Amino acid sequence: MSESQLELNENRKKQLGNFLRAMPDVAKMLGAQVNEAYKDGAIDSKTKRLMAMAVALGAGCRNCVLSQAEAALNLGATKEDFLETIEVVVSMRGTTGIAESIRVIQFLDELGKL
Repeated sequence: MSESQLELNENRKKQLGNFLRAMPDVAKMLGAQVNEAYKDGAIDSKTKRLMAMAVALGAGCRNCVLSQAEAALNLGATKEDFLETIEVVVSMRGTTGIAESIRVIQFLDELGKL
């Protein structure tokens, strides 16, 4: 993967901002839904973000993977948290799980967190 995951993530955030500014009503509803879904409950927010990253890896959604990985990092996820989450993805998805998970490995590496 030769493209910088940090650059992709910055562009994702920029374009998401454009999307939300263009549709403020959607932004308001989306924000409320996201806040509700990821708040601490029986499962803590960090774990929910790692779960969402695993789902995104399975779906092959690059923007979702980067978004959830960044959110998990901001909530204190460690290298070990990411690697164990990736182990589950690979267990469920096999080699396609590995192929998608390389994006997370590169993202962490670019951040100096590997």
